[in-house]
Order: sequence, then C-alpha cells, then structure tokens
Amino acid sequence: MTLLFFQAVDTAHKIIDSVKTAGAQLAPIPSQELHFGDLLIKGGWVMVPIGILAVLGLVIFFERYFTIRKASKDDSNLMIQVRSSIVAGNLESAKAICRNSNTPLGRMLQKGLLRIGRPIKDIEGAIENVGKLEVSKLEKNIGILGIVAGIAPMFGFLGTIAGVIKIFYDISKTDNISMGVISGGLYVKMVTSAAGLMVGIVAFVGYHILNMMVDKVILRLETDAIEFIDLLEEPSK
Repeated sequence: MTLLFFQAVDTAHKIIDSVKTAGAQLAPIPSQELHFGDLLIKGGWVMVPIGILAVLGLVIFFERYFTIRKASKDDSNLMIQVRSSIVAGNLESAKAICRNSNTPLGRMLQKGLLRIGRPIKDIEGAIENVGKLEVSKLEKNIGILGIVAGIAPMFGFLGTIAGVIKIFYDISKTDNISMGVISGGLYVKMVTSAAGLMVGIVAFVGYHILNMMVDKVILRLETDAIEFIDLLEEPSK
C-alpha cells in the first residue's frame, strides 16, 4: 500500500513538471514595437514616388494659399479712394492709386480707368478680360494638386498589389503556406496603401480649400467691378 502511495506521488510530480515545461514553451513572446519610420522604409520603392507627391502637394498648397490669401485682402479702402478721385474728376489720381495698390482689383480698375471715354460695354469688356487673367494666375498649379489627390492612392494600391504578388510567388517556391509568412509580408505592403491614401486625402482637402478661396476672390472682384461700372454711369444719369 505504501509503495502505491509513493508511485502516485512520483507520478503527480512528473505531471506537474510536464505542465510547467509546457507553460514555459507557450509563454507569450515579448511584442516588438512597431515604428512608423521602419514601416515607411519597408514599404519599398513605391514609397519614393508617394513621398515626392507628398512634398509636391505641400509646396503647391502653401505657395497658392499665401498667394490667394494676399489677393483676397480687403480692398474696400481702395474702392473708397478711387470713388473719391473719380467724383472729384481727378482720373490721374485714381489711376495712380490703382497702380500703387498692386492687387488684382487695382489692375482691373486701372484698365477700366484707361478706357474712360469709350462706351460702357468696352470698359466692361476690358475689366472682364483683366479679371480672367487675374483669376487664371490665382488658379495656377491648383490642378496639379488635384492630380496628386488622384494618383497618390493609386501608387499606394500598386505597391500593395506588387507586394502581394511577391508573397505568393515566394510561397509557390517554398510551399510554405503558414499564416506567419503571409501576414508578415502583407502588413508591410499595406503601408504603401495607407501612405498613398493619406497623401491623397490631404491633397484632396487642400485642393478644395484653394478652390473655395479662389471662388471668394472671384465673387468679390465681380462685386467691386459692378460697383465701379455703376460709378462711371452715375454722371450720365
């Protein structure tokens, strides 16, 4: 009876040791930190054009933003000065004020002042032509920002597809279909899609912000041009 007891105790100790050994083998592997910079590098060659598009988009946005913002400054004081000079009959002073303002509105009014003495339709046409030129200057390169918004996600998707093709090519060569091999390569290649989408979203938002700013400038220029034409027509009423 005593012998059976000692055998049972010995067996229990062996089971406990086996459980401890299995637990040690199944202990969780310490997780490694995922650094954003390392992911960008692992994204591959596609990250180069995506990076170029990101820099190009930012340069165009800030350059256009400050240019349009400068053109959209309040010109109410300019209109007051021009109106005062015209009412006083001093056209040369009005022309000098417009010339010194160095703004889209100033150049439009200056062209209109140079056409005084001709039919109102001619003055309106001259102002409208100058306005179109000024608007085209403000819209310069904004279209490129729209292109960046369109093709950056495409580059990201291309990088992901190329990575997936390479993963399955490696699997076909090694016959290793483990989830570790698939997911280990796939999560890295998804970085290109994320980067492309990020650049595309920022460029898309910037594109529409600039267009809204240009629309506000156009509306104000048209309003001031109408006010100027009404001012020229006042003496004839």
